[in-house]
Amino acid sequence: MKSILEINDLSVSYNKNNLALNHVSLSVSQGSILVIVGESGSGKSTLIRSVIRILPPGGKINSGKINFQNDDLIGLKPEQMRRLRGSQIALIFQNARACLNPKRKIGFQFIESLRSHSSLSAKEARRIALAALSDANLPNPERVMDAYAFELSAGMCQRIVFAMAISEYAQPLLLLADEPTSSLDATIQAQVIRQMLDYRERFGTSIIMVTHNFGVAAYMADTIAVMRDGCLVEWGERDDIILHPQCEYTKELLDAVPKLEVR
Repeated sequence: MKSILEINDLSVSYNKNNLALNHVSLSVSQGSILVIVGESGSGKSTLIRSVIRILPPGGKINSGKINFQNDDLIGLKPEQMRRLRGSQIALIFQNARACLNPKRKIGFQFIESLRSHSSLSAKEARRIALAALSDANLPNPERVMDAYAFELSAGMCQRIVFAMAISEYAQPLLLLADEPTSSLDATIQAQVIRQMLDYRERFGTSIIMVTHNFGVAAYMADTIAVMRDGCLVEWGERDDIILHPQCEYTKELLDAVPKLEVR
């Protein structure tokens, strides 16, 4: 299957003596879901932030290549990357509320986001936004559009950001999701995961999802990458990783998954 993203020998640091990513190489097939697992500080979030070129202050790509649709993302100018973000590559952050402007209503932000990448009229952008919020299982989309982020729950904010990323108009080729279900209760987690799977089926979008939850990885991944201390310690097909792990660290993560004993 054709690769949509190829990462080759990528190293990233936050200071001269500390590699957050240490010569990482992997690829993502078109229309597939890669789930990256590992403990906190393993480099998972740094990896997907490197892809979309929004590393935190002090972050620097030291070496390697990131090829997306045969374009070297590291070599693109800021304006070229800006055009890719949102239209071809979208990112859902872990803390969705922090990504929303507390001084602007949700409707204003959603419409502005859609129009910044298109020639849509405000009326058409509003129609698309309302439909996307409805698809994200948010009750009363009109009320949500008229609300501020601080008036909504963390789960609602997460679904709003998700709706912005995958609206009818946006349809990115690659969706990056950084712990998108960590702030949600179990019922809403399941809804968001099913929505991501449905979106992949409808539009053939490739997804890279970061999580510490091996159960989520087992449910939705085509391939799984296991990271530790900035290194990729294991990577392969889901069933191979879960049923026949080769790395001791992967075995430890799998052993830590809670199991229900029935007597």
